[in-house]
Amino acid sequence: MSCVDVRRIDVSEVTDAVHKLCMKVTCKLPPENIVALQRAMEEEKSPQGRQALARILENHRLAGELMQPACQDTGIAVVFVELGQDVHMCGGDLQQAIDEGVRRGYTDAYLRKSVVDDPLFERINTKDNTPAIVHLQMVPGRSVAITVVAKGGGAENMSGLAMLTPASGAEGVRKFVVEQVRKAGPNACPPVIVGVGVGGNFETVAFLAKKALLRPLGEANPNPKYASLEKDLLGEINRLGIGPQGFGGTVTALAVHVEAHPCHIASLPVAVNLNCHVAPHCTAVL
Repeated sequence: MSCVDVRRIDVSEVTDAVHKLCMKVTCKLPPENIVALQRAMEEEKSPQGRQALARILENHRLAGELMQPACQDTGIAVVFVELGQDVHMCGGDLQQAIDEGVRRGYTDAYLRKSVVDDPLFERINTKDNTPAIVHLQMVPGRSVAITVVAKGGGAENMSGLAMLTPASGAEGVRKFVVEQVRKAGPNACPPVIVGVGVGGNFETVAFLAKKALLRPLGEANPNPKYASLEKDLLGEINRLGIGPQGFGGTVTALAVHVEAHPCHIASLPVAVNLNCHVAPHCTAVL
């Protein structure tokens, strides 16, 4: 491809896409998530757990039909942008374009505004849920994939990161992940989806854990060893007995997704990022 053969996309298209995604992200659960919740109903042994799952399924049905949020916490907007390297964004600033889409979407859909400006001292609400947190990755191609995640505070607060030594191995990773879910208890609104990052470095491993949550629910890691680890972790987490909404039971998690990245010979970073059963994220491709 010639270096001059570049596709131009005006940032206003990004604003429009983010606007539309924000309008539906907290209302429409992916079909595979509904299937997983229905399967959880069949597998759950606890009467209280089954009752909680029945309420969750009814809540999601109504949210989708009425196009209203499935949860009052409509989150902070986390936007993943995979920008094709043969695309030139023109017409303005990309961050500002994304923020404008979030501003319009959260206002037009009457979603709760949950962002405060100064995190430590003033904590004044920005009143439009901006700024968004943006993760930008360059990828081959001539398209732009935009994924909006409405990340709620309850599950996010139960995240954790550890810099293990290589000697800790898979057993050390397993113990850390299970203990993180155990400590979370009912606070992450189980049944949860567990995103796990392994490798990279301090900042990369947290990104991996969050990105793992974007994988279609229950889709195994393509590496058989990591797929086996996901299966083992899911079984052990579901033996914790926390259960749906913390009422006790056999379904604490719907899935565990692990993402890995090469790391330094002296390090073994591991991070856990939890999603509640709402797991709100939507993608558009320009």
